[in-house]
Amino acid sequence: MKLIVNGQAREAQASDLAALLAEMDYADRLVATALNGEFVPKDERKSAALADGDRIEILAPMKGG
Repeated sequence: MKLIVNGQAREAQASDLAALLAEMDYADRLVATALNGEFVPKDERKSAALADGDRIEILAPMKGG
């Protein structure tokens, strides 16, 4: 399916947000996620189903100041 991840088009096989994070090698990282502009808590990612054209934002903390 076609998704927009952090503003860039991407093909993905994942059916939910948790699977997408695993597919993108974010599964073990501390990240914040949003699906179509709505924050998705970590414990709700498996139930956040994805559909063609969805917009996903993945934010990871960075060191520095």
